[in-house]
Amino acid sequence: MQEQFIKYLKEKAQDNTSFVDEIAGILDIGYDAAYRRINLKTNLSLEESVVLARHYKISLNKLFEIGNQNTIIAELPPEPKNEIALEHWLKVSLQNVQTISKVKSAEIFYSAKDIPVFHTLSDSFLTRYKMYVWLKDLNIDMAKSQISFDEWMKTIPDSLLQSAFALGNIYKNINITELWNDNTVTGTLQQILYYFEAGLVSKDVALKICEDVHNVISETEKQTIEQSIGPANNQRFFHLYKCDLHMLTNTIMVRTPHKKVFYSPFTVLSYFKIEHKDTCEMMNDFLNKQMSNSKLLATAGERDRTLFFKTVHQKISIAQERINMDHKMTFL
Repeated sequence: MQEQFIKYLKEKAQDNTSFVDEIAGILDIGYDAAYRRINLKTNLSLEESVVLARHYKISLNKLFEIGNQNTIIAELPPEPKNEIALEHWLKVSLQNVQTISKVKSAEIFYSAKDIPVFHTLSDSFLTRYKMYVWLKDLNIDMAKSQISFDEWMKTIPDSLLQSAFALGNIYKNINITELWNDNTVTGTLQQILYYFEAGLVSKDVALKICEDVHNVISETEKQTIEQSIGPANNQRFFHLYKCDLHMLTNTIMVRTPHKKVFYSPFTVLSYFKIEHKDTCEMMNDFLNKQMSNSKLLATAGERDRTLFFKTVHQKISIAQERINMDHKMTFL
């Protein structure tokens, strides 16, 4: 591992000085001591490795990955187990996306098993309902309580809502490629029906949430045709593909000219952040393969595009019909 680490440092070292002198200066040791470490005659201590990693701006993840092709280090986000933690999760996500938005050629590639969270963060019943569902899944006390969505909605902190709206808006300032299929909307509809049938969402509010889902799909169709999110002068692209061959996973890949990183979900809002170069390249190749087997709906033809969105709207309408049923079948 030390040999690989030293080789990596040499690639990042200054060209106008002796590498041995540079290491000696960083570690505050003599020339001979630095020479022995570089030539593997003396082992680097953990403290020395950390000092070098900090100087050359190498993450500790990268340090431990060097020389081990079968091990990668993953980073975890804050765990949103209550309203305060959920707001923190939204703010951290906003900071991450803001950083991406400052790189003009950066792109987010989203394999959308469910409607991408960014599309659902607006001043709507749907946004508030998503928060309710997340907390029901993640907060043990809330999961045990019988508080209805109608009641909980009245208590949402304004700061939590503003954090959600800000995250939804920043998504418009990035190049976006998304893969959807006919079932991308299904998870959201199942959530609405589940809590409605459990008596935790009133009929009127459940129907309003469904209308919000209709609005998200209509807006997405408009963005698909225009190949852009946001105002007319927005220079960022939006490409929506229909994928029929592969299962979608809610994986998010961030691509820039210099780096790739992807986020792999494992619970409701938790994900593994992977920066390992070879693993990122593997995921990038797989997502590109998915895309090559999919239809870009902006250019697929009006018939295919219209049929896709009509199918999605029909699913939402079927959910509304179930909610509107005056009685349920009973067995004598």
